[in-house]
Amino acid sequence: MITTQSRRVLASAVVAAALLAGCASPDVEPTSPTATQGDFPRTVEHFRGATEIPAQPVRVAALDSSYSDAVLLLESELVAHTDYRQDGLPEYLGADRETFAAEAVSVGELSNPSLERLAAINPDVIISAEVRHGELYDQLSAIAPTVFSETTGPTWKDNIRLLAEALGKEVVADAKLAEYEERAQKIGAEINAKHNNPVVSIIRFAGEPTARLYRTTSFSGIVLEDAGIARPDSQLADPENPTNIMNAISPENLHLAEADLIIVSSYDPGDDKDAESVREAAQPFRASRLWDTLEGRKVDVRDEVWMMPVSVQGAHAILDNLAEIFDVDPHRN
Repeated sequence: MITTQSRRVLASAVVAAALLAGCASPDVEPTSPTATQGDFPRTVEHFRGATEIPAQPVRVAALDSSYSDAVLLLESELVAHTDYRQDGLPEYLGADRETFAAEAVSVGELSNPSLERLAAINPDVIISAEVRHGELYDQLSAIAPTVFSETTGPTWKDNIRLLAEALGKEVVADAKLAEYEERAQKIGAEINAKHNNPVVSIIRFAGEPTARLYRTTSFSGIVLEDAGIARPDSQLADPENPTNIMNAISPENLHLAEADLIIVSSYDPGDDKDAESVREAAQPFRASRLWDTLEGRKVDVRDEVWMMPVSVQGAHAILDNLAEIFDVDPHRN
């Protein structure tokens, strides 16, 4: 375990590098934490071991977008984040971007965050995942107390609870998750009652020779599961690999996408040339005779909502879509 004293010594080299690089700490006024749960200092057990957090964190650095969302969900101040596919924080976060991330600074791309920039921001705690930044864990821990989950994606609810433990926001996390799950159940119940328990399929074109059918173990699949929405057999959990989130199919197997409602998502790389490549890869599917023979209603949705968020806010955005598609009460407070 890295103690607070040793962290200060280790961080000095990183901070010095930041100053030499011309980085300056942004003028961010700390905000008061809300709904404190438990005592500090505390030790948080996580994927890389145990991290001592000496005082309740106020300024949080999140190096994965799902954790950026989680910081805002837990009503804490986000001071640093990384960018993936787009600059800045996504629109589905709404007014929380101004409330809890008004001074948030990007520290670079998800795949290559700047340690110098991060050190200059001086966060109270850093949150990420082994699958994202495992090779940087020791360097991050030299900057601030660092907590890692093993991965992101399907573990999003557990990851929110891990972050809540690090921030002393367990009460907030439990309330926000319960609120989401209750809303999902209400919307799902109305959909099932009004439309006689429809089966919903999810197909995605991601610029590959195959198309992806998303299983109940994927992010969007978990949201449908929480709503009690039925899924095709081809998109149930993989009995041989429970961590597998999708079923890759060729155009000849398009019948596996059949359902009462077929959600269609296409990866948007944000670049015209790459976007054209995605459309070309999808063409053998969309132009196939089998595509036209699918009896279910096909609805195109925004990829950045159904595939990218992996958060409670993103799950709420999917529920918004479902309520609109099936014409039921969205149960928004």
